[in-house]
Amino acid sequence: MFTSHYVRRVEWGDCDPAQIVYNPRYFAFFDTATGLLFEAAGWRKPDLLTAFDIVGLPVVDIKATFLAPCTFGDEVTITSRVTACRRSSFDVAHQLRRGDLLCVEGTETRVWTIKDPDNPGRLKSAPLPAEVIARLEADGPAA
Repeated sequence: MFTSHYVRRVEWGDCDPAQIVYNPRYFAFFDTATGLLFEAAGWRKPDLLTAFDIVGLPVVDIKATFLAPCTFGDEVTITSRVTACRRSSFDVAHQLRRGDLLCVEGTETRVWTIKDPDNPGRLKSAPLPAEVIARLEADGPAA
């Protein structure tokens, strides 16, 4: 399945008073990593929304296992990989490492959404386009 890598430095605002990453911040890291995964697949988020006339890719399930802490100033690499594509949803697995040390593993399920034509104030799931599935299921890492 399609894979991408995202390197970032842990910033002051990511941390609690002990300078350790506040665990919910990892979910924000994963959100950015998923956006960059789509960018590596060829679609920046604004282009993705326009090209497929979707509202977004909301998270409907997210989990993480915290194995080792990260602290202010650490450089971490998040490797993100699509692990499943279904009719209107897909799963992404994330591994966050500091050097060779695996610090956090996470998974998220996202849904391909459009405006509900029967109720424009609401969202509705829609089938993933074949082109998107083909790219997300492609083998090999992306830069």
